[in-house]
Amino acid sequence: MSYDLMVFEPAAAPAGRDEFMTWFEEQTEWSEDHGYDDPAVSSAALRAWYLDVITRFPPLNGPHANADDDSPRVTDYSVGTHVIYAAFAWSEAESAFATMFELAKKHRVGFFDVSDDEEEPSIWLPTPDGGYAPTSW
Repeated sequence: MSYDLMVFEPAAAPAGRDEFMTWFEEQTEWSEDHGYDDPAVSSAALRAWYLDVITRFPPLNGPHANADDDSPRVTDYSVGTHVIYAAFAWSEAESAFATMFELAKKHRVGFFDVSDDEEEPSIWLPTPDGGYAPTSW
């Protein structure tokens, strides 16, 4: 079991809680016609986010992986066209959340706390005024 978080292209995600959750389920079927360990398939913003986050949480697989790194910070990323899903060790949960959230704001991508067990999912989006806010669906 892992601590799971996701960033996504805000323009690709539907507005509305139910629609978003359906879209999320579709995205995580991993049915796109490419491998899921190379950020080259993602948008410029998601690629920039990925290249930032792997300096703190290196990837388990893909072109940026280091097979000799056995740190608990090594993370399993699944990289899609519109989403990047990250599975962290539970021991890294607090730091992973803070890092991903900070970098999502910086790169103006959406943020979804997949492991949040609250009834309402924790989803954050960039705002038109340059800010960052939780959804209010």
